[in-house]
Amino acid sequence: MNAAYVFRVRFRLAPAEGVRVDPREFETVLRLPAAEPGEDGWLFFRDSLWRGNANDERHLRDRFEEALGVPVAGATFRELETDEAYLDALKSEIGRDLSRFNADDVAEVLHKYLGSSIRVTSS
Repeated sequence: MNAAYVFRVRFRLAPAEGVRVDPREFETVLRLPAAEPGEDGWLFFRDSLWRGNANDERHLRDRFEEALGVPVAGATFRELETDEAYLDALKSEIGRDLSRFNADDVAEVLHKYLGSSIRVTSS
């Protein structure tokens, strides 16, 4: 199984005093590996996303600053990039307890947190 949360991240260089760079800001794609469904961290989508957008961009920027080692100016969720096996396992795990998502079915959960931002790739 393979899956990652994909973000567009804008970051800034912070050069030493007296050093100038142009441009100072860059954009890149960050792929955050998704935890296996049911394991620690698997609820990242529920805790960090809402309708396909970051629900607390400041928190994500702080997390990405730590991961990248540079000041992050912005982070935008793009998609959950997944293979079929991971998506099936995710749906199964969500279905075990829909009450934690305040939803009637798995499709509602996926839409509520990820919007239409799921891309299934071949393994």
